[in-house]
Amino acid sequence: MLEIMRRLGTATSSLHRGMKETVDAVGEFLVDAFHYLALFAIGATTVWSAAAAFIGMAARGHASLGDILLLFIYLEIGAMVGIYFKTTRLPVRYLIYVAITALGRVLIEIVGAEHRTGVDILVITGAILLLSFAVLVLRFGSYKYPSERPAADLAR
Repeated sequence: MLEIMRRLGTATSSLHRGMKETVDAVGEFLVDAFHYLALFAIGATTVWSAAAAFIGMAARGHASLGDILLLFIYLEIGAMVGIYFKTTRLPVRYLIYVAITALGRVLIEIVGAEHRTGVDILVITGAILLLSFAVLVLRFGSYKYPSERPAADLAR
């Protein structure tokens, strides 16, 4: 009777381990499939939006500085998608670059179109300065304290 219980315990343990390995493999596949699908959707949307913006500029016959900065934003988003696609890591610096470029567009709109000066310009330039300082801190931190790739990343 004791031998039967031991064999039953070994069999259920082996069955449990096999089920867990199968479920883990399926789960990893689904997560990777979602990442790739989302990356392709974001990349395609970025290309589509950039093409529409460019066609709009061509139809007008000229491009303003704000339009050019918008194309740079699309370029940075495309670069983020490409980097994430290759490394499965999202560089925060690129998000900050996009924010700086977007604030630059807002600043150009305020100064160029409305010819306003005042607190709103100071707030936007202060935000750009703060974001620039954040990039400096991130670059210094990554240089001074480089991160090691986790073992899970190396297993792929």
